[in-house]
Amino acid sequence: MPWPAKRRNAWAYHRGELRMIYPGTDARAVAHAAKCLRDGGLVGLPTETVYGLGADAHNPAAVAQVFAAKGRPSDHPLIVHVLGIDQVAVFASEVPEFARRLMGAFWPGPLTLILPRRAGVAEQAAGGQATVGLRCPSHPVARTLLQQALALGVSGVAAPSANRFGRVSPTTAAHVVQELGSDLLVLDGGACVVGIESTIVDCSRGVPVLLRPGMLALDALSAAAGQTVWPIGGEVLAQAASAPKASGTLAAHYAPRATVRLLTTAQMHARLAAGALPQGSRCAVWSRQAVAGPGLQHHPMPDSAALAAQILFAWLRQCDEDGVAEIWVDPPPADADWDGVRDRLQRAAAATPPSPLDNR
Repeated sequence: MPWPAKRRNAWAYHRGELRMIYPGTDARAVAHAAKCLRDGGLVGLPTETVYGLGADAHNPAAVAQVFAAKGRPSDHPLIVHVLGIDQVAVFASEVPEFARRLMGAFWPGPLTLILPRRAGVAEQAAGGQATVGLRCPSHPVARTLLQQALALGVSGVAAPSANRFGRVSPTTAAHVVQELGSDLLVLDGGACVVGIESTIVDCSRGVPVLLRPGMLALDALSAAAGQTVWPIGGEVLAQAASAPKASGTLAAHYAPRATVRLLTTAQMHARLAAGALPQGSRCAVWSRQAVAGPGLQHHPMPDSAALAAQILFAWLRQCDEDGVAEIWVDPPPADADWDGVRDRLQRAAAATPPSPLDNR
């Protein structure tokens, strides 16, 4: 049966069965996905960080579908994915030298740069802001899709994480379908190798400022930029009000249905001693030291930040599928390598009110 011509729900039948996930190695599926983007449709695509929900960044109607599908406020900007540095000038009116150095060091890869936006370009994708976030992904399926879309006139794909707004980002194709339904064409590129969203550096204020940590260390960013990349705080805190909005920087974000609590192992034992876990409820624990108790399911936290990032979102989703009521997480090490994982856990737990039990 031929591919459907033009629609948001770009699915096809195969051997009489509805299919929504296609191998990213299927050249015909990738070609159809590129045409779907050109024609104003949406596509679920893999990147090395998380799966994205993609639309032509220049098409206001397509971008509006992304906001609607996610339930995302339209003033929260989307990251535009490009094939390479050559496409940056399509969207950015100015590119500081330190931004070019960061591109040269980390593109393709898990780095998003916030740059002054060219007037009249991708305004809806940028949430109406005067800046735009650009990223060049390294995942081979994403790159093939971007290359084919570019050949059809799509120079950038606005692609936030393919999940409902505020929820846990998807790291497999199956997660995308669980979040957004079965009427979306999703290219399957396997499990994401990074596992958390990209590092975001604001390059629009004269000095580079880290807006969202990821798996790129601040020291490495500074070395590549040839100058200090400032954390959002300290000397740049006074400018924070004028900082552009960026994806995934709300205080509460990346949250599963289960309640997430950041607790030391001592606090976990205090809760168990106080009977704080309701009888019959299930609690998952992610910690470096084993914690045992009625209703607890212990999962060892990897020693490596990279491994922890790779499994974090998939594990949070599995906890929801298992009917876990609460998730207790031992705060990650203070090392800079863990900044991205720590950020995601803090945001996942932000909606949970503190308890007097945790002050013991």
